[in-house]
Amino acid sequence: MSLKTVKDIDLKNKRVLIRVDFNVPLKEGTITDDTRIKAALPTLKYILEQEGASLILMTHLGRPKGEKEPAYSLAPVAVRLGELLEKKVIMAPDCIGDEVEKLASGLKGGDVMMLENVRFYEGETKNDPDFAASLAKLGDVYVNDAFGTAHRAHASTEGVAHHLEAAAGFLIEKEVKFFAPLLENPARPFVAIIGGAKVSTKIAVLESLLPKCTTLVIGGGMAYTFLKAQGHEIGKSLLEEDFLDTARSLLKKAKEAGVELILPLDHVVASEFSDSAKAEQVDGADVPAGKIGMDVGPKTLEKIRDAVAAAKNVVWNGPLGVFEFDAFAKGTLEVAGYVAECSGTTVVGGGDSVAAVNKFNFADRIDHVSTGGGASLEFLEGKALPGIVALTQ
Repeated sequence: MSLKTVKDIDLKNKRVLIRVDFNVPLKEGTITDDTRIKAALPTLKYILEQEGASLILMTHLGRPKGEKEPAYSLAPVAVRLGELLEKKVIMAPDCIGDEVEKLASGLKGGDVMMLENVRFYEGETKNDPDFAASLAKLGDVYVNDAFGTAHRAHASTEGVAHHLEAAAGFLIEKEVKFFAPLLENPARPFVAIIGGAKVSTKIAVLESLLPKCTTLVIGGGMAYTFLKAQGHEIGKSLLEEDFLDTARSLLKKAKEAGVELILPLDHVVASEFSDSAKAEQVDGADVPAGKIGMDVGPKTLEKIRDAVAAAKNVVWNGPLGVFEFDAFAKGTLEVAGYVAECSGTTVVGGGDSVAAVNKFNFADRIDHVSTGGGASLEFLEGKALPGIVALTQ
């Protein structure tokens, strides 16, 4: 995939309109986690180092649904960005319009302006051409560094790219650098670990990765539909009846392709789905009647450990158990450790697995921890992401 990046375009004396993903959690007007803002700093600082370049930032925050809701104003984000950049960030009164255009045209080299929430307008999510054109008027060149929204064809992620010279920021460049080879020609052994609650949300990922990987690990709640499809008892564990045939089909495909499929060989179960439930070990693939499978057991973990240790590529998406409950977090914690210790290239994507890696402090030992939950999932599904396609044309 040939991607034009911010280093490939001339930024001298240019107003750089950049789409970032500053959809940060706010509590009573205060940012509770500024990870996404910090992640964009390398791109922002690089642009500001170019002679005469100024920055105009656009992002969404929350879901205001096309209404101007003060609770979703980006004013607190502008303040935090100013602290991190150690310079004043001009807060625009809106994201389009005469007043904003006047402010944008008056920017000098080194100036930074934050536009108001692009989702205050319905035209953003509808990718309205007029709205995209109004945004494009503000800048001379366009940079997209919001991987988390690259799977959506919105005005600020896709539409603007049709009006201005467009390039990727360093965040998107890194995401593509790590994800694209997994789908194109991955070094083997290639181990894919796919977890999470439901088969229905991961079918496309399983279908996409199956022909490419040497070992496929299926864990989390979705594993029980596969175990049931194999004829095992699963007690009160999560089951998607409608997807039993899909599970059987994937099992058959794995066998035909010679892909090693690792499903839970043993379990940690409970009588109820609760963080206070007592954890019980089950030594075998069958779950006793009345019990719910909540995590994988030690035999399963041993098998996963051996597969990951020998891998040249590992991709992990989705937890292995109910990791938010401490009594059932061991499987996900152990797998995070195996991935961190692997000498091959390791990529973690998807909200919950990223949360697990951060919770257990393994992030700095993994080659790439994705910034986009839905976007990383769609990338692994082999889908073209509109926000990235717009940068390659």
